[in-house]
Amino acid sequence: MLAAQLPRPGLTTPEPNKSHLGFPVNAVAPTLGVNTITGEGLAEALAGAQVVIDVANSPSFEDKAALEFFETSGRNLLAAEVAAGVEHHLALSVVGADRLLGSGCFRAKVAQENLIKASEVAYTIVRSTQFFEFVGSIIEAGADGDAIRLSPALVQPIASDDVAVALADLAVAPPVNGTIEVAGPEPFPLDKLAGEVLAITEDSRRVIADVHARYFGLVLNDRSLTPGDNPRTGPTRFEDWLGQSTARNETAGKGWAPTSGAPPAR
Repeated sequence: MLAAQLPRPGLTTPEPNKSHLGFPVNAVAPTLGVNTITGEGLAEALAGAQVVIDVANSPSFEDKAALEFFETSGRNLLAAEVAAGVEHHLALSVVGADRLLGSGCFRAKVAQENLIKASEVAYTIVRSTQFFEFVGSIIEAGADGDAIRLSPALVQPIASDDVAVALADLAVAPPVNGTIEVAGPEPFPLDKLAGEVLAITEDSRRVIADVHARYFGLVLNDRSLTPGDNPRTGPTRFEDWLGQSTARNETAGKGWAPTSGAPPAR
């Protein structure tokens, strides 16, 4: 049996399910009566579980609130796992978290990782690059009138479905007691990636490459958001995903639109 801690409603996060795993998943979420902040329902939800996949995200990106969420949720969840005899804690984090400590959200993710490493439960931390689904939000964060100002630093985003598949694979593998990185198949300068999106969506705004442009408060370089030498790479190319997403929205009578909200620190 596996218990999967799911994000709060409204947050796009990969969710491995029975179709990915091939065996039952007991979902853990506040909407299902399980709350990792208060501890409500945790013991019952984890009873009999061998693996916990933790993809929960803070409902707030404010520095103090994010830190409190990840520390409180992490302590409660890990304590419940010890009591339940869980054998593997599999957690989703973000590539570059320890290089982006100028952001409170990334500091909170590092704090979560440290709690996991200090726990009695064997673990695997999966650091992912940002999802394709949040590229639109990143673009809009750089909006400046009739232009988009973005860093030319490299990014290597990944489809959230590919992250879900990676999590499913790792859930049935032994814990590594370490960190694995996952990323998309191709790196792009962030400004060029934005230009590709604006072209296919017929958005007439100019994209301006600005080395001082901030990514949610941080100045980037080519190492900030890219993985190390040997990440696990998802098969889905951004160009293919963008074309399919645009076609789906056109069929549904919608224009292509960015996901609402900031990219999560996960």
